[in-house]
Amino acid sequence: MSRRVARLSQMVVDLLVLTFAFALAFLIRFDWRPPADMVGRIFLVLPYAVLFEYVVLRMLGVHRFSWRYVGLRESVRILIAAGLWSVGLVIARLFFGELQGQYPFFRHGVVPLGALAMNFVLSFLGITGVRAARRVLGERRDASETMRSNSIAPRSRTRVRTMLVGAGQAGFMVARELGARPELGLEAVGFIDDDETKVGSVIHGVPVLGRTTDLARLCQEHDASDVLITMANVPGSAIRRIRRLCEEAGITPKIIPGLYEIVGGDLNLTRIRDVALEDLLRREPVQLDEASIAEYISGRTALVTGAGGSIGSELCRQVARFAPRQLVLVEQAENALFEIHRELRALAPDVEIVPCIADVTDVERIDGVFTRFRPDAVFHAAAHKHVPMMEANPGEAIKNNVFGSKNVADAAHRHGCDVLVMVSTDKAVNPTSIMGATKRVAELYVQSVAARSETRFVTVRFGNVLGSNGSVVPIFKQQISRGGPVTVTHPDMQRYFMTIPEASQLILQAGSLGTSGDIMVLDMGEPVKIVDLARDLISLSGVGGEGVEIEFTGVRPGEKLFEELATDAEHAEKTRHPKIFVGRTPRLDLDRVRRGVEHLERVSTADRNSVRDALRELVPEMQQPADEPTEAKPATKARLFVARATHGPAAEPA
Repeated sequence: MSRRVARLSQMVVDLLVLTFAFALAFLIRFDWRPPADMVGRIFLVLPYAVLFEYVVLRMLGVHRFSWRYVGLRESVRILIAAGLWSVGLVIARLFFGELQGQYPFFRHGVVPLGALAMNFVLSFLGITGVRAARRVLGERRDASETMRSNSIAPRSRTRVRTMLVGAGQAGFMVARELGARPELGLEAVGFIDDDETKVGSVIHGVPVLGRTTDLARLCQEHDASDVLITMANVPGSAIRRIRRLCEEAGITPKIIPGLYEIVGGDLNLTRIRDVALEDLLRREPVQLDEASIAEYISGRTALVTGAGGSIGSELCRQVARFAPRQLVLVEQAENALFEIHRELRALAPDVEIVPCIADVTDVERIDGVFTRFRPDAVFHAAAHKHVPMMEANPGEAIKNNVFGSKNVADAAHRHGCDVLVMVSTDKAVNPTSIMGATKRVAELYVQSVAARSETRFVTVRFGNVLGSNGSVVPIFKQQISRGGPVTVTHPDMQRYFMTIPEASQLILQAGSLGTSGDIMVLDMGEPVKIVDLARDLISLSGVGGEGVEIEFTGVRPGEKLFEELATDAEHAEKTRHPKIFVGRTPRLDLDRVRRGVEHLERVSTADRNSVRDALRELVPEMQQPADEPTEAKPATKARLFVARATHGPAAEPA
């Protein structure tokens, strides 16, 4: 059946249901024997009432709901529609009652209020009922087809007995889907949950058998060969503990996606996967104010630099969720731009996706892009980030991280963009590396432009991002696949970590919350030892700790044992957001920032020591890296706060 025919048939069914409900309401009101004059009124009023009711249904979008998957959300929308048209009919009835004395014709529109009340109930039940019936029939048909195919299929199609860990909302959704979709090959035999009040209850036909400490025993008693973690919002420590219990039972657990992975808000059981490193490090998600994000993105033009990179590409996906009118992708790597452009066209077909091959260091090209598209919101994610690589190529670090950021910030100011959000790094705090120092200079320059611009400039500092290109996790995975050794620089090396979706969502939130000149940092929890990360990856690989060695290679030039997310001078103050703090930085000498940036341009082609000296003039807290690793003060737990600078005389943006 074509889509047009299906829509037409649904419209006919809705009109018939509304007609039947309206007529039945009058029959019930008069005990199936309405007076003769009332029968005439029914035939006169009915077509207008039914047409009005159907218009209300369409205005609320009920006609777009899939009958096959109708649920509570759709039923609530239908209830609202029934309430609205009932209120409208009652108002019309009272209006006709007032006019019938002067204009006898309106007497034909005066119908009993009791009949209208009955119509509210019957029409709601009818519209909801036909959809529910369609869903039930569809599920039964699918189940019967699956059973028929299973009966003629080889034994390998037998459903796997699976224990579900987590009897919350996500667990309920999983149990419901597994019951409705036998073709997934999983049979839920029971729930395991640490909430004692749930033990002994039944959720969608699946019993809650006990607590996680009983996992091994319960799996054995109920012949469960698989364990599925059905908790979308649970800390990594809990997942780590459950995984350890599964290993003791000789079972490799699987998991449903976390909240950060469920971009559309829906749970898709085809995305069940093995437990990954990101799950072991999972933290409580930051609550986003999506309304404030939509306010500055929806229906407007957004531009992302570095759109083909790890952060940039995920940022594009997150921006596309908020339905901008136009999304401009700025990227100098042709292949990366091609891939993200193709992906976004499928992900957001209603958004105009514009790919632009451009290098942020090219002033004229960047200005041309801004002139053509006039972006409202700019997200600057293009940067060089590898510490050892930038130590060997200091001029390129300055060119891309400092002057690339300068070009984008200046263009945003000149073209009157509403907001620019720049991605920075925790390595910009008390930097020991050229990469970190160049990012700190970029922060200072953006703050200097913010002091004189109508554009709102916000900077976001991040720790390490799991799985980004060239980061520690992909490197470790490659080393493990080759049989080792896994190389770790120092046994005490620690880093803050977040997932790529977390980082991208923080960027969007910063654009809605930050005041111009602010530096925002996420509450990233506790730092993680790199050697522990390596051990987790070795364990997850299934190779076993004895098969792969860990080798300590020594701290590389520019590296620190511990990263920091804020300087000692950035005093945090609370704001209205529970996880955002405002840090007051020392007064910026904006003329010195401008002169320092000009000096960097002159020395960018000089030797490494000259570049370091020039950077230290702008960033006096920059530290000289030691030849041997020294003992460093551990970073304390970071909070999401805003570093807000106080300004001296402002520099005129270039």
